[in-house]
This record gives sequence, structure tokens and C-alpha cells, in this order.
Amino acid sequence: MKPAPFAYHRPETTAEAAGLLAELGDTAKALAGGQSLIPMLALRLAVFEHLVDLGRIASLRGIERRDGRVWIGAGTTEAAVEHSAEVADGVPLLARATPFVGHFQIRNRGTIGGVLAHADPAAEYPAVALALDAALEAQSPRGTRRIPAADFFTGLWSTALEPDELLTGVTFPIWSGRCGFAVEELARRHGDFAVAGATVAVELDGDDRVRRCGIGLIGLGSTPERARAAEAAAIGVAARDLDVEDLGRLAMADLDAVPSDLHGSAAYRTRVGAVLVQRALASALEEALGG
Repeated sequence: MKPAPFAYHRPETTAEAAGLLAELGDTAKALAGGQSLIPMLALRLAVFEHLVDLGRIASLRGIERRDGRVWIGAGTTEAAVEHSAEVADGVPLLARATPFVGHFQIRNRGTIGGVLAHADPAAEYPAVALALDAALEAQSPRGTRRIPAADFFTGLWSTALEPDELLTGVTFPIWSGRCGFAVEELARRHGDFAVAGATVAVELDGDDRVRRCGIGLIGLGSTPERARAAEAAAIGVAARDLDVEDLGRLAMADLDAVPSDLHGSAAYRTRVGAVLVQRALASALEEALGG
């Protein structure tokens, strides 16, 4: 199939892009790498009268340390994230999740902003953003604002972005000290969307107790999910005393909309999700204790 007819716009600045989105409203869609949007348009699962291509906006690309955080421009490709020494050092969880994002051809074109704005609950980057308490930056003709990842994902393929807002970047806090990070997921083939998965970050204090814990879940809800009950249960407990099996089950306890499709029933995904949280927690704790 072919996409429905649309008008094509290619702005060269964020201000110009935001102005177009404000002017065109709900009839327009921002185009980043296009790895999700173009197939949806071709299958006519989505129809827009206008596409606003962000590919020429240089200010949307880049990776920088800013005030103890790592800023990544929304137009930065997944391949650039994958090969960035700055990301590997400052945001190890993001670096470890990136090889799971599609295949290398997709990562050469797909962008971090495109993945986050698409808000697919089976994608890795939203789970990482939630686990690490990232903040997303949006620009419109009304100004700029920062949206905590916890408030950004509002539903299936939907976000808190207003129709006239453009996602310009994402900022990840740098976890320092005795930290451990792990990503576990189950997919039919490497690079396919995950049936279920987990991204985990832990930080230990000087007494080997969990000071901070973030658990992002992949493919286990209608929106990207965070296992807050399991995180809370881990805080303050000695790492060697944690029952990761119990925490894995607890991570599933708050889920009320686990998907069920031809790749797996809700009950299957829940069982697999618990095991993946367990494995990721065990790996992250081992790394933190070793560090």
C-alpha cells in the first residue's frame, strides 16, 4: 500500500518546526527517523495531511554533559547513542538497552526522540527513561518546558506533548557511586519488539543497602510502565538480603492491562516479566556489589 497524500515540510530550525506544528495543528505530524511512522503511513494505520521533516535541524542532534546530567538531542540517531563514549560512561543503562532497539539498519536512521515520542510500550527507551527519572524537553511558540518521564507517557502511542510542541531533547541524570545496571528482554528474534522485558538500575550505600532503585518494564502494559512497588520494597534493604524472586513477582502485581496477543497471553507475559525483572535485578546487584 501507499500512504495517503500529504504535504511535505522541511524546516531548518526548531522555531520554524514548532511554528509549523502550531499553524497546522492536528493535521500535521513531526517526522524524525521515520522507522515507525513511515510503515504506519504506508499501511494507512495513520493518516496526516502534513509531515514536518526534522532531519535538517542540526540543533536537535548531539550528546553533551550538562550540570551533572547527559543531554541527548531528540534528533540523535540510536546508532550515535550506541557508539557514544559519553553515554556509555554517564548513562550505562541507555547504552546497554540500545543494541536491543531493532536492527543496526534501523538504528542508523531511528532517533531517540522519535522512539520516545512514539511511546510504544514495547520499546526499550521509554522504559530506560522511566527507570532513570529522565526529563524530556519540549518547545512550542509559547516557550519551552521540561516534562518528567513519569508524566510524559499518557497512553498507547500517546504522550503529554501538545499538538504545537516539538520534542527537542532528553536529559538523563548520571548515577554515580556503587551502581549496577541491567537489561533483560524476551523477543522472538533479536531486534524484534519485546514480548516482555525489564531495565534495572540500582545504587548501593556504604553498607551495601539499596539507596536507589529504578525498574522500567517493557511490553507489559498499554503504556510504558515502572515497577514502583518493587522499587520501594528494595530501598533500604541490604543487597545480599534481597529476594529477587519476590521482587520480580511484586513488579507484576501493579499491572492491570498486560497485553495479550498472538505472541503471548497476558498470563504468559506476566510470568516471563517476573523472571526478567528477577534476572535483571540479580545482574545489577552483582555489578553494584562488585563496584
